This record gives sequence, C-alpha cells and structure tokens, in this order.
Amino acid sequence: MTQNKINNSISQSEACSKRFSATSSLTASNNGFFDKFGGKYVAEIIRRPLDDLEAAFNKYIHDPEFLEELRIIQRDYIGRGTPLYFAPTATELLGGAQIYIKLEGLANTGAHKINNAIGQCLLAKKMGKTRIIAETGAGQHGLATAAACAKLGLECVVYMGEVDVRRQQPNVATMEMYGAKVVPVTSGSRTLKDAVNEAMRDWATNFQNTHYVLGSALGPAPFPDIVRTFQSIIGEEVKRQAAERNIDIAAVVACVGGGSNSIGVFTPFIEDKNVRLIGAEAGGIGPNMGENASRMTGNASREGIVQGYKSRFLIDEDGQSLPTRSISAGLDYMGIGPQLAALGESGRVEFTSILDKEALEAVKFFARNEGILFALESAHAGAAAMKIAKELPKDKALVINMSGRGDKDIFITSPVFRPEKWKEFLKAELKRLENNEDIHDAEIMNK
Repeated sequence: MTQNKINNSISQSEACSKRFSATSSLTASNNGFFDKFGGKYVAEIIRRPLDDLEAAFNKYIHDPEFLEELRIIQRDYIGRGTPLYFAPTATELLGGAQIYIKLEGLANTGAHKINNAIGQCLLAKKMGKTRIIAETGAGQHGLATAAACAKLGLECVVYMGEVDVRRQQPNVATMEMYGAKVVPVTSGSRTLKDAVNEAMRDWATNFQNTHYVLGSALGPAPFPDIVRTFQSIIGEEVKRQAAERNIDIAAVVACVGGGSNSIGVFTPFIEDKNVRLIGAEAGGIGPNMGENASRMTGNASREGIVQGYKSRFLIDEDGQSLPTRSISAGLDYMGIGPQLAALGESGRVEFTSILDKEALEAVKFFARNEGILFALESAHAGAAAMKIAKELPKDKALVINMSGRGDKDIFITSPVFRPEKWKEFLKAELKRLENNEDIHDAEIMNK
C-alpha cells in the first residue's frame, strides 16, 4: 500500500473505532446492550458463531487494509458518496424548512442495503466463509446481498416470506439473476419475521462454512453494532456534505422498520442535540391491532425477547407475535432494533406513524414535483417530512433519507395509481406467455 492509502485507511480505522467503541449506550452498545435493550439471547449452538463474528469484526474494523479494500468497493462499486439533493419545488410547496434528500436510491442495487451487505460479505470472506445466507422482506436486502456475493464470489441463499415473494417479484427476479437461490418461507405469517427464523435455523446447522448477513440493525449482538457501523457512512456523508455547503440541519427524518437506514443516518447526529431525529413507522391502515407495524407509537407493543435480542415488539402476553400490516414490505416487521428502542425511550429519537395512504401520497408528491421516485418504505419518511416542514424555520434544513428507489414497488403501486391499465397489461401479458408469443413481434401489439 502507498503511504497516502495507509494514512487514509488509518483515518477510516480511527473513525470506525470511535463509532464502535463509544462509551455512551446510545451511540454504541455496552457489551451488546443499549441501556436495557439488546443482548445475545440465543441457544448455545448459535453463541459460538456469534462470538467468532464479534472477534472477527473487532479485528478487521481496525485493520487498515480491510478498510481500504472496503473504501474502494464503496467508491467504485456502490457509487459512494450519494448526493444530498436540494428539493426546491418541494421546499416552496411545503413551506418552512429547506428540503434536502439523501439519495441512497442512487447507490448500486437501488438502496442503502448494499452498504451493510458489502461490509458483511467482505468480512465473511476474510473469515474464510464460502456461503452466505440472508433474510429479506422488501427484497432489497436480499438483492444487495446477492449482488455482493456475485461481486465477491460467494454462494448465496436468501430466505423470503411467501407473501413478500408475491408482492416483490421484480426483486426476486433480480436476486436470481445475480445467482442467488431464493427460498420462499411458508410458515407463520410468511413475511419477514418468518424469513429471519428460517435463516437462523440454517445458520445454526451450517455455521462452519456459512455467514448470516442480517440486514437490519437488530438481532443478537454483535449484529446491531455491525450493521450500524457499516450504515453510518450515510450520516457521515450527510454531515460532511452539509458542512461543505453551509447547510444548517434542524432535523433528519428516516423510515424505521428494523432500523438500518435510520440508525445509519442518525448516528453521527446523536450527540448533536440541536438536530431533531425523527423516525417514521408503518401506520398501515389504522391504529388497531393487526392494522399497522408501529412499535414505538401507539399502545400495542411491549418489551420482550424475540429472535435473540431484547427490544420492543408487537407481541401478546405470552410472547407470541401479533399480526402486522403495511403497504411497504420492508416496514412490517414486528420488532425494532434495540438501539432505536433505547433512543426512543430516552427521547433522543422522535417517532411518528405514517398511514399507507400518506406514504402513497408522498410517492406521488416527490415524483411529480422533484422527479424522484421514493420506495414505499422511504416514502414514509417523505410523508413525515411533509407534515413537519412548516414547524421549522426557512433558513434551516430538513434532511430526508431516501433509503431506496421505488422501481421495486411497481406491483404494489401500479394497481393503485393506474388500476385499469395495469389490469389490461397483466391480462395481455399472461395471454402472450400462454401462447408463447414473442414480445418483440409488432403484430401482437395490434391484436
């Protein structure tokens, strides 16, 4: 390595080390806990691979060569840094604060998930693992992991709830294009929590050659620290970009499912009490049980230990999961990452609940006024920003973390925005496929 590269890597190593070993239980864990949340509540067979992972992470996150390799991949493959875009029309129409959008949707694979997927897959390769497994809800984490495995030459298996497979077919097709095996999970509610359960079972059986790339900042320690560390590049870029352009940030808003994009953008601002941190949860179709996935708002959630960690969950008195609902497949998880639970209970992060219809309106608003197509998950943050912009002064900035693009949601949004044309297209396409007709034949289009 050249001296410049070594110096740059040392600088990155010091930054990562500072984030990971911070003493505050709200900025990094204390032996796996964020105040009372977190931990490593797992069977003995899972404890060994978790301990091995923690040791490897602690080693490589301080290794200049590992960090330099990661930096180059982030720059040349992911496309970092992503733009911090000023939204002039949205600012004018909403009034109040200047609206800025962190365009994580411009990262390779279309969302923030690639930041963590590349980091963990590279770490797994350094550990000598040859097989990667992952869980996914919206499909974006599975897609990012599949892409990372293709890039790094690793076998990839993705577990995905059967319900999510149906509503996220574009991402399923793309994962398979990258060479991943997508396994539909047919147990339970057939959504994200069930995909997590299946991935954990696989890992318990095959941990000798397999690494589980958990996609959100949750699960048993050390996953919340690992995911936050790899995702905090989002917030670091926002902070640097704002300083370079003299942008005075008053608030940062992000959607919150498990919490990887939100903790990623929030982390560098946690100690800056002048910046409001706002998490937008899935309000679904209403406030009643089974109609939403709100863990920090409403009154349905409770503390519990589920899937290896302590946090706030939508569970009953016996600890059994309650049904969740959201138009966005990435936000309907029953739990929230332990660090975000702690930040919420301390009051450092404010939480709000966004209805499905509000998220859809945000998709339409930013598409038509800024030419930016939000993923349904990210649109929850956009909808929250639309509500609070007027509360903030005009000389201040409100940053929305657009965690992903809306291309993946075509099977959900098209029936809402253009139902008859979508129905007509699907019928015609099914007929063409049944007749084995060539899509490129112009005569077919005239029938």
